[in-house]
Amino acid sequence: MATDERRWERFDRRRRLGRFVLTVVAAVAVVGSWQFMDIGIVRPETIPREVGDLLVRMYPPDVAYTTRIVGPLIETIQIAALGTIGALVLSIPVALLAAENTTPNAATFWLGKLVVTVSRSVNTIIWALFFVVLFGSGPLAGAVAIAFRSIGFLGKLLGEEIEEIDFGQVEAVRAAGASSVQVLLYGILPQVKPALVGLSIYRWDINIRDSTVLGFVGAGGIGVQLFRAVNAFAWQSVATVLLVILGVVVATESLSAYTRALVR
Repeated sequence: MATDERRWERFDRRRRLGRFVLTVVAAVAVVGSWQFMDIGIVRPETIPREVGDLLVRMYPPDVAYTTRIVGPLIETIQIAALGTIGALVLSIPVALLAAENTTPNAATFWLGKLVVTVSRSVNTIIWALFFVVLFGSGPLAGAVAIAFRSIGFLGKLLGEEIEEIDFGQVEAVRAAGASSVQVLLYGILPQVKPALVGLSIYRWDINIRDSTVLGFVGAGGIGVQLFRAVNAFAWQSVATVLLVILGVVVATESLSAYTRALVR
């Protein structure tokens, strides 16, 4: 009696060959990039000693320095909050343009996509540098940079949520004689409200972390104190700032997770 000697394999020969070729290409790209940038560790055995030396200089943290960073810390939270609120207001029309079922025509659709792409393509630090030149040093530049960076994030995800709504409700509101604003308020926003709240809180959590380093380019916040402490080689003060930043990030992360769980 003949036996079936076929063996199950997850991928056929063609897919295995393709995966092998992609692995080789990726390895060549990594090695080539490493050599092109001339990256090298001359004496890796010195790394633990250098890290230990830095930690010794940071200990104990300068507790007295805490009083000098309370103001910048509050400013950091305000930058993140104002930037998030501004982005939320501006992202709603962008999302309506970027959603296929609410955009007026193809031109406005691609305009919405362009705004989303530009906002998400430019890092927060680059936006901050631009607005520091425009508005001068200070928290205003930081808040506007946070807002411009967040518009793409909120606009993209909110636009995807709008595309998933039940358009029958929108048509029902419109058939009752509602204006365009009323259609938005009573036909669209109620369906995306949970997502809108959840995304806004999540983005605020991200913006808190981004705001902590904006001071390095003069955009206000606790990053200014961190930058000064690093330049002065005041490592105990640096440790204090880093611990405070860590505490704020952990607290906002917990608050964000709790609030988003309530919205679901």
